[in-house]
Amino acid sequence: MVRHGELLETRIAPHEVPGVIDELPVLAALATHGGALSVAGAQELRVKESDRISALAEGLRRMGADIEERPDGFHVRASARLRGGDVDAQNDHRLAMAFAIAALGATGPTTIHDAGAAAVSYPEFFSVLESLRA
Repeated sequence: MVRHGELLETRIAPHEVPGVIDELPVLAALATHGGALSVAGAQELRVKESDRISALAEGLRRMGADIEERPDGFHVRASARLRGGDVDAQNDHRLAMAFAIAALGATGPTTIHDAGAAAVSYPEFFSVLESLRA
């Protein structure tokens, strides 16, 4: 049985980052729907397929998110509902999927450039996401 609850403020400390490094972009997207997420010790994200910290912050900000970029992480707060926007996944599969999750809660449309990058790790991502929305 699955139940939902209120999203709260979550802090991910440096010693926890290795276990969730790949999930950090989508956790940031989730935080735009409620609560907040603070991440420290994730400077490794700056040398992935893209500078994921900078690209994530820029994309979520373009959608209307309240996000602070830090040298080794970020802090995102759900201070207002996202409005949607034009974002660039920079050919990074994790960013493409994170922006799509964030866009689910936006009041307006979102265009994700390089969204096809999601196929690197999850070729059916967008069709599965669409089936869940139906």
